Amino acid sequence: MSKKVFPDAKAALAGAIKDGMTIMAGGFGLCGIPDLLIEAVRESGAKELTFISNNAGIDGAGLGILLETRQIKKMISSYVGENKLFAQQFLAGELELEFTPQGTLAERIRAGGAGIPAFFTKTGVGTLVAEGKEERVFDGERYIMERGLFADVSLVHAWKGDTEGNLVYRKTARNFNPMMASASRLTIAQVEHLVPAGEIDPDHMHTPGIFVKRIVHVTNAAKRIEQRTTRKRAA
Repeated sequence: MSKKVFPDAKAALAGAIKDGMTIMAGGFGLCGIPDLLIEAVRESGAKELTFISNNAGIDGAGLGILLETRQIKKMISSYVGENKLFAQQFLAGELELEFTPQGTLAERIRAGGAGIPAFFTKTGVGTLVAEGKEERVFDGERYIMERGLFADVSLVHAWKGDTEGNLVYRKTARNFNPMMASASRLTIAQVEHLVPAGEIDPDHMHTPGIFVKRIVHVTNAAKRIEQRTTRKRAA
């Protein structure tokens, strides 16, 4: 077995998580979130953490469980509307928040992984998003500067992966996971279907194994529904 494969999430995170770190967590809503790795962060007891994530989970799931234990100091996110505890802590001044438009957040992460320290975008010009940021004019249009994001650790969830860390994401879980996998010093992946090296077609790989240092096999991964909507029964 590859040295990259660990027996469980706790082992995969051993020695990797410390107080004050910046951590990326992949996924979109509750789809493709690295839930077992997030649970292992809770068990680590690390505090004063900054999390870069599209959302903050919901009450009792995803990053919501780290809000319960007050291990998160700051969130860099684009959508936090499903979490009442988040709102309570933010409004009470107990949690820092750096709001970032969703597309800008994705590009900040991609830029960080590509070694690009900053870029200019039209998104947010003339709004609260632009406050305190450098503004420049290109071809007669106003742009604001956004910094690339790079973390100490990235936690990602993949549908399939091999023992060398090559990853394949499925559908909505492909949001944020691929760019986060390349934008940190240490990427740890939880994988639903773990296969031997060589079984994944190179043309189908979304994240090359060079970016992934640790892997944990997750069987029977939970498939949570963030908002369930049903039709009324016919009379």
